[in-house]
Amino acid sequence: MVEFMLPKNSRPVAGKTVKAPEGTKRVKVFKIYRFDPDADAQPRIDTFEIDLDACGPMILDALIKIKNEIDSTLTFRRSCREGVCGSCAFNIDGVNTLACIKPIGDVRGDVKIYPLPHMPVVKDLVADLSVPYAQYASIEPWLKSDTPAPTGERPQSPEERARLDGMWECVLCFCCQTSCPSYWWNGDRYLGPAVLLQAYRWIADSRDEATGDRLDNVDDPFRLYRCHTIMNCTNTCPKHLNPGKAIAEIKHLLLKRR
Repeated sequence: MVEFMLPKNSRPVAGKTVKAPEGTKRVKVFKIYRFDPDADAQPRIDTFEIDLDACGPMILDALIKIKNEIDSTLTFRRSCREGVCGSCAFNIDGVNTLACIKPIGDVRGDVKIYPLPHMPVVKDLVADLSVPYAQYASIEPWLKSDTPAPTGERPQSPEERARLDGMWECVLCFCCQTSCPSYWWNGDRYLGPAVLLQAYRWIADSRDEATGDRLDNVDDPFRLYRCHTIMNCTNTCPKHLNPGKAIAEIKHLLLKRR
C-alpha cells in the first residue's frame, strides 16, 4: 500500500545531484524533498549518492551523514535514535515510519524521503504539527480523579493494567494521523487516529474517573465519526499499535450508553 500524498505545497521539481566519491563500491541513492517556504518558490527533490560502507544501517544514519558531510542545510527532526521520541517521522518509500528504526536495506531501489503527507512544511522534512498537538491537548491527556489520592500509588490489578497495553507505547509520531485520508480532508475538525488512541488510553484507565466527560468530548460527527475504518493508521504504525481498534472501542462505549 502506497500512502504517500504530497505535503501542502506545489509539486516538486528536480534539484541537485551529489555523486558518491569515485571508486565507491556500495552506492545507495537518496532522493530527498527540499523546501524552504521563506526562500523557495517551489519544492525540489535533491539526489544524494551515499557510500553504504561508510554509513550506519538506518535511514536516519544516512540523513545525519548527508547533513554532517554533504549538505548542512538539510533540515529534519530527530532525537533519541531508538524509536522512542517519535521525532524522525517521515514518509519513506511511500510509507509513514520512523527513520531511526527503518533499515536502509529494507528499501529496494532509490530511497525516497518526504515529510509527513498533507501537512504544511516548515522546512525540508519538518512538517508543521501544531494542529495535531493542539488536538492532543484538547482531550486533556492526564489522570482525572475526584477521589482523594492515597498515600502511595493509585492501585490497579494486573488485568486493569493490561488494558493499557497497545496504547501507552504511542510516541506521538503522527505517522498514523497523516496516513489517514479522513484526516487529510477534515484535519481541522476530525481528531485523527493518534489523538483518539490517546483519548481511549484514558477512557480505558481504571484509575480515571472522568469517563463520561471524556466520551462527551469526542462524541461528535467530526471529532470521532469521520473515521471510516480505512485502517491506514494501523497498517503504518511503526510501533505496531492499533489505533483503528481504539477508535472502534470508543464508538462501542458510546453506543452502549445511548
